[in-house]
Amino acid sequence: MARKLLLEHINVPGINTFDVYRSKGGYAAVEKALKTLTPDEVVEEVKKSGLRGRGGAGFPTGMKWSFLAKPEGVARYLVCNADESEPGTFKDRYLMTYIPHLLIEGMIVASFALGAKTSFIYVRGEMMPQIRILEKAIAEAKAKGFLGKNILGSGYDLELYVQPGGGAYICGEETALLESLEGKRGNPRIKPPFPAIAGLYGCPTVVNNVESIAAVVPIINEGGDEYAKVGIGRSTGTKLISAGGNLKKPGVYEIDLGLPVEEFLYSDEYCGGIANGKRLKAVVAGGSSVPILPANLFMKTINGEGRLMSYESLADGGFVSGTMMGSGGFIAYDEDQCIVRNTWNFARFYHHESCGQCSPCREGTGWMEKVLHRLEYGHGKMSDMDLLVDVSKKIEGNTICPLGDAAAWPVASAIRHFRDEFEWHVTHPHEATTRNFGLAHYADPLPKLEEAAS
Repeated sequence: MARKLLLEHINVPGINTFDVYRSKGGYAAVEKALKTLTPDEVVEEVKKSGLRGRGGAGFPTGMKWSFLAKPEGVARYLVCNADESEPGTFKDRYLMTYIPHLLIEGMIVASFALGAKTSFIYVRGEMMPQIRILEKAIAEAKAKGFLGKNILGSGYDLELYVQPGGGAYICGEETALLESLEGKRGNPRIKPPFPAIAGLYGCPTVVNNVESIAAVVPIINEGGDEYAKVGIGRSTGTKLISAGGNLKKPGVYEIDLGLPVEEFLYSDEYCGGIANGKRLKAVVAGGSSVPILPANLFMKTINGEGRLMSYESLADGGFVSGTMMGSGGFIAYDEDQCIVRNTWNFARFYHHESCGQCSPCREGTGWMEKVLHRLEYGHGKMSDMDLLVDVSKKIEGNTICPLGDAAAWPVASAIRHFRDEFEWHVTHPHEATTRNFGLAHYADPLPKLEEAAS
């Protein structure tokens, strides 16, 4: 059984209220940090833990905190990125809905570590129920003396605010989020300067994901060294996975990093296997922006080693035969799913959500959507696959923010691994538009290396 560092009490009745959360050890991390640790010591514990950003990038959280500039007399800010917009990802919404005080506690500890006296939780605008839940939790914490002036008599002051966003995927990019928080259009900024130097209102700012901030609580309670013992290698701790698609048991799971993907997919403790007795065809492991893999490459690396649910193992083979952990938006496709239709659907999303600031993204996402649309609806040409790859290369790495990369990678990887399914849409246009199942052979086992060589 995996350790539950974040979701241990998720099913306790009333855990969304201050009193029940407190009765289960809640806010002990705040007491420990404010009464027995200095801000630098809190940062050091997070560094020891090896915690990596859970929003998708996987950058070491403690190192990110240590970059924060600390000029005299200048305000510092902590902003929680709760603009969860990645298709396939819903773990942050789950946390905010069912155990909001875990996030509030993490915000207090992290704000103390960074010397922030005003902090913000920026929530996707469509999540109005979660916004109300967080505002209620903040009011409860403040009434009990855990927010406001002189918290627990420590001399530390903190005001925490919830800010609804405008419902734009681009505001998940941290500088676009800061622009939106300042009341401007959510366009990404050119970097440098980075937010750690000039962020919100031109002041030093740290932006962290909901799960990253929530993980600070068990790190301070148990110590960074203890937290680092969970997981494998540089992938320390636990990770929330939003499991969806053709699974028997979709939902949010907390796993120890390093769990075998086969166990995650097929054990009764987690996803329970593929629904309706079907076979696994493909997997998007970390949300719509990461490369898709056929089942055989997802279950085992090209060298025949079983893959693990860790940053390093999923990335094994690079983009040629690997993928990314990303935000943990795990989507499984059974043998009846059409990869062309799935790729077109993702491309529609990225075209719609592009802010339009960069020409490669503004124009390229539109062209990818149009070409994929004609392939899906029986009007494609054999040259379209090479055209899509060419367009994706012209987008990737040529935009201010990573949305361009996020749009390009799924298309390029789908053609790399499922090219004959795209070609089948060209050669069988009527069947492709009526049956729309795609090809099932990607669910077949990976041939042994010696057979592949022969």
